[in-house]
Amino acid sequence: MPPPQPPRPPAGAIAAILGGLRRAPQQIRRSSRDVVETAVSQLFDAAVQPHGVAASGEYRIEELARLAGSTTRNIRVYRDRGLLHPPLRVGRIVLFNDTHLTRLRLITSMLDRGYTIAHVHEMLNAWEQGKDIGDVLGLENAIAGSWATEKSERMPVAQARELIDDDAAFDRLCDNGLIKLAGEDAIILRPKLIEAFNDIRRYGIGIDTLIDVHERVLPHVDEISSILVQAGVDHLAHRIKPGEPLPADTEVAELITMLVRFRTQAVAAVTATLAFSIESTIENVVAQMLTEYLGKDPGADEPT
Repeated sequence: MPPPQPPRPPAGAIAAILGGLRRAPQQIRRSSRDVVETAVSQLFDAAVQPHGVAASGEYRIEELARLAGSTTRNIRVYRDRGLLHPPLRVGRIVLFNDTHLTRLRLITSMLDRGYTIAHVHEMLNAWEQGKDIGDVLGLENAIAGSWATEKSERMPVAQARELIDDDAAFDRLCDNGLIKLAGEDAIILRPKLIEAFNDIRRYGIGIDTLIDVHERVLPHVDEISSILVQAGVDHLAHRIKPGEPLPADTEVAELITMLVRFRTQAVAAVTATLAFSIESTIENVVAQMLTEYLGKDPGADEPT
């Protein structure tokens, strides 16, 4: 028996975004990719909702603060610290939704129980990265509103070079698009990856080796992404066709929400498969090493 279909989401904020895009001058829609990319980003942010919630309320910051028992100042601080994902902007109006409300209540509750902002940030990040902490703290609904998984970090070039601590490696990271130079500043485009590199370096593995691995793995990851995304695109091909008018807003909302769910499940599936593969490979490598060691050690079979 096939699983029950999720309810068709109401257009809501998605309709407002599509309406704004339709009202944009035709030459802007055709010539400015930034306009389209911004609209796409807003569509996905608007489409992401907690599991099992069919609709999402819209709140201005004052109303959000009142409903969550917080203050507008605290909300701005949480936004600046990265604890709350960006609100939806419709023209000059800034709107928060039920995902923000749920997450804000969770943040307030954790702070009231003695957690620091740093602790809250760490735990929310852990769940966003797929770790099991969400099962313990019940964070799924609160975290579901994050589409982007990694945000860039800006710092002075000198600080970025100190972070990498290897001039040649720094240049290679720039060439690989992991770091971007902008005048006197450096933008770390993949801060989590750089952090992982530095963690692994503590075990004595050189950063050149890690960059080599990244360069070898990246094409395969891109190929996996293309295969997964193409499966979703093929499914939508008969519903959204280039050159034809967009479907009704409610249908676009449903399609965007489906892609959000598709992305979540695709990442989960690949993560689980990769974890299983890495574990099996590690076990096989260690078993091979031990087998070779026992075969060469003349005293391995002697009783102790």
